[in-house]
Amino acid sequence: MRMPRRGLVIQARTRWLLVGLALLFSLVLLMYLLECAPQTDGNGSLPGVVGESMGKEYYQALLQEQEEHYQNRATSLKRQIAQLKQELQEMSDKLKSLQEKKSPKINGMNYQGTKEQTSNDLLEFLHSQIDKAEVSVGAKLPSEYGVIPFESFTSMKVFQLEMGLTRHPEEKPVRKDKRDELVEVIEAGLEVINNPDEEDGQDEDDGVGDRQLYSENDFIEGYYRTERDKGTQYELFYKKTDGMEYRHVTLFRPFGPLMKVKSETVDISRSIINVIVPLAGRTEAFAQFMQNFRDVCIHQDKRVHLTVVYFGQDGLSEVKSILESVARETDFHNYTLVSLNEEFNRGRGLDMGARAWEKGEVLMFFCDVDVYFTAEFLNSCRLNAEPGKKVFYPVVFSLYNPAIVYANQDIPPPVEQQLVHKKDSGFWRDFGFGMTCQYRTDFLTVGGFDLEVKGWGGEDVHLYRKYLHGELMVVRTPVPGLFHLWHEKHCADELTPEQYRMCIQSKAMNEASHSHLGMLVFRDEIEAHLRKQAYRTNSEAAR
Repeated sequence: MRMPRRGLVIQARTRWLLVGLALLFSLVLLMYLLECAPQTDGNGSLPGVVGESMGKEYYQALLQEQEEHYQNRATSLKRQIAQLKQELQEMSDKLKSLQEKKSPKINGMNYQGTKEQTSNDLLEFLHSQIDKAEVSVGAKLPSEYGVIPFESFTSMKVFQLEMGLTRHPEEKPVRKDKRDELVEVIEAGLEVINNPDEEDGQDEDDGVGDRQLYSENDFIEGYYRTERDKGTQYELFYKKTDGMEYRHVTLFRPFGPLMKVKSETVDISRSIINVIVPLAGRTEAFAQFMQNFRDVCIHQDKRVHLTVVYFGQDGLSEVKSILESVARETDFHNYTLVSLNEEFNRGRGLDMGARAWEKGEVLMFFCDVDVYFTAEFLNSCRLNAEPGKKVFYPVVFSLYNPAIVYANQDIPPPVEQQLVHKKDSGFWRDFGFGMTCQYRTDFLTVGGFDLEVKGWGGEDVHLYRKYLHGELMVVRTPVPGLFHLWHEKHCADELTPEQYRMCIQSKAMNEASHSHLGMLVFRDEIEAHLRKQAYRTNSEAAR
């Protein structure tokens, strides 16, 4: 690599400086030797007394002249040295400023090395990895297959989509490298929060003594995903037990040290969620949904508005009665009932629910009557959607048919006891995009749902693709607090071949796990084997 011209000039000056210092040292040594030389007889130096006298004066004048010359030279060299030091300091300050502007800080998290030891090429490379990755700005993707979903985790568990035959939807980070990675990331996030930089927006007069320090116990949840050619992105959330204010930290590991991307404070205390539920019939399921809504939204969260869009007249009065009953018992009146006397269309129902809101901007949660959610999910909804920047597409944990899962019991357990993340109880519904959190303005900006889609399925995928083709970031991750309860599926004959195939696929995947379906397939063989075993046992007993 060619050295910059300024570097060559400094190198040349330094070389001349060293030569001058060497010359000065030699002359000073010569003067010292002359001054310390032993005195000799006058006749030995110059003939006669006059010669001796003239010789002393001559050498004294010569030495004085040389001393003045070298003093002037030394003063000049000192001046040049001071000038070079000043220029070197200016270059160092400029380099430091450039590094701070162009690259996030690497060494603010107790990592070895200093900025001076990190080459400009490495810093520029690491910075370019962040620029290329989908960290702060969404990337335009051709379809839903191009999305790299997040894995979610807490301090004790990881919720993962890719399971295969050995991994589980929820498990502890058993492997040491994964456990060490997550511990390191959580601690790095704490380092960012507890030692904020000026650009993080902290008040200058907010001293360490006044600022609350966060610990590992304040970590709530996190998400991570890896782009194989760029690095790993981490989204971390911390919260004090007695507060509503969250701290959000984004980190990025570009196949090297962790790099801070941003740190911010997120206040969700006034964030209202408009839960929009399209419905036709299924009043029993709605009654169960309202029980969950009462427990979570009314009694715990208290920052939720409910919008029910009901299709048809059959069952409408019962739905009204359920809503009025909940309102009387809990003094909850933040709900809207929109009645449409037409055939059920989920996309149209959600679109009407979004447009029925007349109070400006609001965060919307598109929900189905078969969905069970927790208060923690509502906060995740608020934290991962941002107007004009992010939309949240959580992956729902879909429960299998309880009649199959709990076939060895007389009756299935209550719904609350079925909400577990196990391989035989359910799966991460990564092919479903119906449950989503997004702001109303973003929904209207992309044009909402395609209302030409009729019947089951398809409308959610179309909306999802619109966001993928735009510039908003799509956060896609499994969420432990969101469940889809099993219910009987009916695939209507009037569906298009594509819709019917999707419906049957969804129906098959919702019935039971791989092992349970295998037992059902080979049930005849199993029963035949049991009969043979019983026959042999009876025959041996008869002997």
